[in-house]
Amino acid sequence: MEKLKAILCLLIAMVSIQAGATFAKQLFPVLGPQATTFLRVWISALILLAIYQPWKHKFSKKSLIAVAIYGLSLGAMNLLFYLALERIPLGVAVALEFTGPLTVAMFASKKLLDLMWAFFAACGIVLILPHSDFSQSIDVIGVLFALGAGAFWGLYIIFGKKLGHHIKGGTATAMGMLAAAITVSPTSIPQLRFAEYSGQIWLMAFAVAVFSSALPYSLEMIALRRIPSKTFGVLMSLEPAAAAVMGYLFLSEQLSPMQVVAIICVMIASSGSSLTSRTAEVPPQN
Repeated sequence: MEKLKAILCLLIAMVSIQAGATFAKQLFPVLGPQATTFLRVWISALILLAIYQPWKHKFSKKSLIAVAIYGLSLGAMNLLFYLALERIPLGVAVALEFTGPLTVAMFASKKLLDLMWAFFAACGIVLILPHSDFSQSIDVIGVLFALGAGAFWGLYIIFGKKLGHHIKGGTATAMGMLAAAITVSPTSIPQLRFAEYSGQIWLMAFAVAVFSSALPYSLEMIALRRIPSKTFGVLMSLEPAAAAVMGYLFLSEQLSPMQVVAIICVMIASSGSSLTSRTAEVPPQN
């Protein structure tokens, strides 16, 4: 029963993250990806700071440096993902972003079988890129932004584990989100037009912050305590499919057959790597 509850929490978290992404993409015509990132990350940071109150703790210089690096990775991951989402479908963006944690998992495992998962991931990337059928081509800059987000997701995993040695639990998350908010501010502030934002805009921005960060991160932590990390990693591999479905239902994003095959290739690579790698855990998505 506990395992079933954990799986349910994880599935709800997946839907929540992609719902947050669909809300965010609907804000792009009004705010743009940079301003949307700013509002999402700052609202998330304020919520987490209010909950965990990190100012009650003392931090060493080394721990603050770890927070800064972790927050830089988290902020860059969020910003690049939204820049990608502006140009390419949600399902494609999520599939490409998964190459980051997938690469980390493969490097953590020395098994020859991981070469096969790398092959599937590479096939997914190649199939997504534009080919001779230009009517089905995809924005190359959007692809690069998504791959960049994936690279920073990989760094987020590495530095997140290091941060865990200095600061524990929600306090680390709250501090990291604050650092991420500071990271995205320089490129986002010039895009802000607070006086022009209606109550509906603020409500949607709050929904993006809650559905994309606060709620799914909490649910994923519950799931991780109740199921093996390999099970967690395999279930997380469903994320690109969930993103494609949410994009179709709420953003009217239709994928070409080639892009669907590409997403399936990345899902196979991710689930296979989760089963065979030593770490086998995919931390919460952006």
